[in-house]
Amino acid sequence: MRICLVRPPSIVNPISYIASLTPPIGLAYVAAALRKAGHEVVLIDGIGEKPLQSVPIAHNLVLRGLTFAEICERIPKDAGLIGVSGMFSSEWVHIRELINLISKTRPDIPLAAGGEHFTAEPAVSMRQCPGLSICVIGEGEETIVELAGALEEGRDLGLVAGLALRDGDGVRHTGARARIRSVDDIPQPAWDLVPLSAYWDNSLSYGVNRGKSMPMLASRGCPYQCTFCSNPGMWTTRWIARSPTLVLDEIEEYKKRWGIDNVDFYDLTAIVKRDWILEFSKGLVARKLGITWQLPSGTRSEAIDAEVSKWLYASGCRNMNYAPESGSEGSLKRMKKNVSIPKLTASLRDAVREGLNVKINIIIGMPDDTHLDTWKTLWFLVKMSWHGAHDVSVGAFSPYPGSELYHRLVKEKKITHDDEYFAKLAYVDITETVSYTDFISSRWLRIYNWLGFAVFYGSNYLFRPSRFLKTLRNLRTGRHESRGEMALSGILHRLKLAPAVKPV
Repeated sequence: MRICLVRPPSIVNPISYIASLTPPIGLAYVAAALRKAGHEVVLIDGIGEKPLQSVPIAHNLVLRGLTFAEICERIPKDAGLIGVSGMFSSEWVHIRELINLISKTRPDIPLAAGGEHFTAEPAVSMRQCPGLSICVIGEGEETIVELAGALEEGRDLGLVAGLALRDGDGVRHTGARARIRSVDDIPQPAWDLVPLSAYWDNSLSYGVNRGKSMPMLASRGCPYQCTFCSNPGMWTTRWIARSPTLVLDEIEEYKKRWGIDNVDFYDLTAIVKRDWILEFSKGLVARKLGITWQLPSGTRSEAIDAEVSKWLYASGCRNMNYAPESGSEGSLKRMKKNVSIPKLTASLRDAVREGLNVKINIIIGMPDDTHLDTWKTLWFLVKMSWHGAHDVSVGAFSPYPGSELYHRLVKEKKITHDDEYFAKLAYVDITETVSYTDFISSRWLRIYNWLGFAVFYGSNYLFRPSRFLKTLRNLRTGRHESRGEMALSGILHRLKLAPAVKPV
């Protein structure tokens, strides 16, 4: 069967400090699984095929990449299945429009969608999107292969585990599919179907721009149960790591094939076991590949001490994120973060001492948070700055579909699934911040959001003036050493580009 996989274009706010303009590793894995099963795959990368095209679509929003019409034109006429990915619920309103257009232009082809959004809310997705006929729940590799086989052979889709199907006016679930445990047997992503050079030529990557970067996964899942995260619903709480040797083999293959300079690990929680990361780091040193690598998604600090930090730097690790999320013990307990601030601080000091560039992730305005909780977090940011952290991301809480807090707020009728709710999930736009705590207004939360950045970078440059001069130099030369520098450079570029964009 010929199968067409579609990665939608990205919806970007010019002043957002994050833009998801990265190679589609999830679809590349799904494509590889389908090809291994004998199917022919066409992958339409809605970003990579036209990364510089920007089209205004709504107030303060632009579409980066292919237009919806261009995507529909690229779908093969003989496709037997169309699969659309949807990771971010903040883009759902526009992904919904794309799916309905595809369905309208190609009504003869079954249309399935998968990813974080559809795993969290298949019923809402199908109710709001008439063109959608199938949702793939959770990991997609095994499910879509079985789905394609059932469609090809005319078998009952109800017997394929891991799907949500239309059932009259409702939705029928076919039962949960077990997690993939043999992660070492999953074929490498089908990167030959993705226009990687478009990302490299335009310096588009998840981490800091350190040259020609490849996305990779060394593990799947996360063993923790943070209340703001959809991981337990998407992956369950089982963390499964690949063999360090196989990960190293993959990196070496990319180095030989494409001459890569850097690897960005997209893992939810990359470093959980100390023995694993030491084996990996020592193996990378032994292979002398001459690359850098990063942990832009964030990682736990428990396994990172002075010895581990030494080997991380020696093996080429240059940037990583710690995610304490809050400086308030009360807030940490409520969000089930299970982090020790003293131990994280000690780990951060060790990492900075060894030369690693460390970013801190913070969430403010969690349900039940008070002004006092927020001021404790602001003071915590000053202390992290003093101890050497280089970078920070401060975001207001967003009730992301699939998370524990999302389900709570739905029960409390504080969430309605209208377009405004989905649009304001884009927490990276500070001007659209909405408060979900009864103790802090939306206006005050926006002020705290700005204050978070101000107190961290203000104190950081006060404690270490040389960093301010280095940041100015890096912005001028286009060479970035931190996510903050990269984000600021991206905002300036998008603001410069936005006035020249004309609707099509």
